[in-house]
Amino acid sequence: MRRLIAIALAGASLGGCSSMSWDMFNSAPPPIQVRLESNPPGADATTSLGQGCKTPCSVSVPAPDAPFTVAFTLPKYQPTSVPVNVIKNPGDFTTPASVTTDPNPVFAELQPAAPPKPARKPHRPKNSKPKPAAPAAPPADAAPAPSSPFPDPNAGKR
Repeated sequence: MRRLIAIALAGASLGGCSSMSWDMFNSAPPPIQVRLESNPPGADATTSLGQGCKTPCSVSVPAPDAPFTVAFTLPKYQPTSVPVNVIKNPGDFTTPASVTTDPNPVFAELQPAAPPKPARKPHRPKNSKPKPAAPAAPPADAAPAPSSPFPDPNAGKR
């Protein structure tokens, strides 16, 4: 039985099947290159898989089984995150398996951060004591109270 398998493999490799490679027997897929870009450039880009760099750049990530994200940060700009889908093409006997990402390049448009609002101090009057209520003025035709030591200020205006 071993001879039959060895002969079949030797015949397939010598029979002109140039697209067949031993890579198809590897259990781990090769890493993929993901291009990271931002506007403005110079942002710190970090994948949820752990790799990172300063944009524009490329990172090599192991072919993930699920989607991942790329977080972009830059001082004076709002941080943003971009989801990345993983597309696996299993291949067949004539084409090798491949893994790609969508989008590639991963691009982020960073928005300027709003300037911090100044802290507002509560408004306090200079004199913190409440002012006493002013007494109501007496009617114009009323006579001054006999017990008042002051003359009526409206006496000459009538």
